[in-house]
This record gives sequence, structure tokens and C-alpha cells, in this order.
Amino acid sequence: MKKKLLSFVVLSIFFVTVFVGCGASDSVSSKAESVKAAEGKAKKEKPPRGLPVKAEKVRVERVVDKVTAIGSLLAEESVVIRPEIDGRITFLHFAEGQAVKAGAQLVTIDSSEYTAQLNAIKADLRTEQQRFDRLQELFEQEFISKEALDIQQGAVEKLAARVEEALSVLNKTKITAPFSGILGLREVSPGAYVRAGADIVRLENISSIKVDFRVPEVYLSQIKGRPQVSLKLDAYPKENFSGRVYAVQPAVDETTRTVLMRARISNKLGKLKPGMFARVSLTLDIRPNAITVPEQALWPQGTQNYVFKVVNGIVKLTEVVVGKRQPGTVEINSGLESGDVVVTEGQIKLRDGAPVMVLGSGGPDGQKKMPSGDTPKSDRKS
Repeated sequence: MKKKLLSFVVLSIFFVTVFVGCGASDSVSSKAESVKAAEGKAKKEKPPRGLPVKAEKVRVERVVDKVTAIGSLLAEESVVIRPEIDGRITFLHFAEGQAVKAGAQLVTIDSSEYTAQLNAIKADLRTEQQRFDRLQELFEQEFISKEALDIQQGAVEKLAARVEEALSVLNKTKITAPFSGILGLREVSPGAYVRAGADIVRLENISSIKVDFRVPEVYLSQIKGRPQVSLKLDAYPKENFSGRVYAVQPAVDETTRTVLMRARISNKLGKLKPGMFARVSLTLDIRPNAITVPEQALWPQGTQNYVFKVVNGIVKLTEVVVGKRQPGTVEINSGLESGDVVVTEGQIKLRDGAPVMVLGSGGPDGQKKMPSGDTPKSDRKS
């Protein structure tokens, strides 16, 4: 009896042990499966890794609209000194290349012949004046008619006019500078006999310089007031010379459909010379706060232009209106604002709404960017 009781107790303990062991095993297995399910769910909920791209903030900068043209330099004032009368040059009062003031005497022509002519006419005038005085007395005594007196008065007036004319000719034997400037190379020598109109020397005022250039008529609506110009010359390749337009031809050339414009440039140092060739840049408009993007940021689609704008790690295909194009950059008239970030490389695989990872130093804050939802390993908690 005791043996049966002992056997029953042993069997009971065995079955209890087996039951407990199986339960523990099932519990461990269930926990493992729960952990795996949670990890799988976390992986599914984690956002997809973004496409790598390069991006830059839009720039706010000064944009200048210009049109270029070819120009020719002119003196502020220019004249060839020529005599108005025939005669022999007795004296040249200048040296070649000399700076002179307005009114300075430049040339003296022999005046002896013209002085003699003046004196002869003056003598005739005195004679006729004396005759008129005698006739005046006779007329007052009623010995002659009024008609006879008037004839004599006419003769006196004619001689007086001839005196003025002869005096004017005599004054032309002295040639003076009509304005201040620099004299060029003389064409004659003292003692030479010159005819009226013969070249003696050129006088140029180059304290300021004019530049003539032509602009296509299509730009006329954009030209307002007195626009600025900038000059580049082969003689001074590293320098810019600036000035302003002060005159515009009122008519457009029918052959070239261009309008002639004239600008004035200060020339205090005397570097600019009349006749020089110049490349002229005419300023049409200045926008101090224009939005610009790198040229490669544009994504043309048909007749429209787009950019991929990055917002919180997602790209948005944004239509833009393009303005002024310059080497490497494009002005955006509408579609973007200051602070926006646009993709500059990697657009080929992008679509609207795609997640991206901005690489390199082109990101919004100059740091490498992770896709939305990612956290750098160094910031993860252990």
C-alpha cells in the first residue's frame, strides 16, 4: 500500500513539472514573437530613405539689366583753327600740344594791307562827311533841295558801313581760341601765305569726353531719364569708365532700326582720347533685392520653367517665372521667396512630393542633411 502511494506521488510531481515547463516555454516563445512583430512594425512605419540631392538657398542680390553697344569717343568741343582771310602768317603764338584758355591769341596774319584799306575808306568818309555838312547849311538856307541832301547822306552812310567792314576784316588778322582746350599739331609755319579756310591747327576740349553709340529700338521703352553707361577700352583693359546719357537722337534710323545716343564721361586725367573705340554697357534697370538661383536649378517642362523646392525633407515641384539671365544665375520674378531652398543637382529621379537627403555644404544651413524622420546616430539614445 505504501508503495502504491509513493508511486502516485512521484507521478504527480512528474506531470506537474512537465506542465510547468511547457507553459514557460510557450511564454518565452510568445514574448520572442511579440518582439519580432514590434520590430517589424517599427521598420514598416520608418519613412523611406530620401534621394540624395544637392540644394542651395535662393539668393537675394542686386541685378542690373544692361544692353551692350559699340561706341566711338568724341571731344567735348573740337574745332580746326582756320583763317577767314588771305594773308601771310607773321607769328604763331602757341606750341604744339599746348593747353590754352578761351580768347588766347593763336595766330597773327600780316595786317598792313588791311590797315591801309581801312585808312583809305576812313579818309573818303571824312571827305563825304564834310560835304554833307556844307550841303546841310545850304539846305537850311533853302539853296538846295531835300533830295540833294538825302543823296549825300546816303553816300556818308555807305562809307561808314565800309569802315565797319574793313575794321572787321582787320580784326580777323588776329586768330584767338574759341574755347579752352589742347592744341594739336600745326599744319603751317610762320611766314607761310595762307588762303581763307586753310587748316592751321586743331583745338580739342577733352576735360570731358562724349561717346556716341546706337541701341536697337526695342529697348527704347526701357530707357528712362539719364541712364548710366559703363565703358571698356582696349587701351585700359582693367579699368571701367562711367558716365550718363544726356542726349538721344529724336528719330530712329530706318536702315538699322537703331537710335543714336550720346553720353558724357569725365576725363580729368586725360586718359580718354577722341576717336577711341569703346564697348558701352547701358544700364536699363537696377533691382537691388532680386531673387536669383543657380542656372542648373531650373527644370524646364515645355514652355514652363520649374524648380524643386525643398520643404521639410520633401521636394515640391514649383513653377517659376524667369527674368534676367546672367552667366551661371537666373533671376526669378515669381514663384520663390527669400529663404527658399531649391535642388541644384539630382533632379532627374525626383518627382513632386519625393523625400530627399540634401548632401554637402549646399544645404539650407551648410550642413549635411538627413531625410525627414532620421536622426544622426550620435544623437540616438542607447
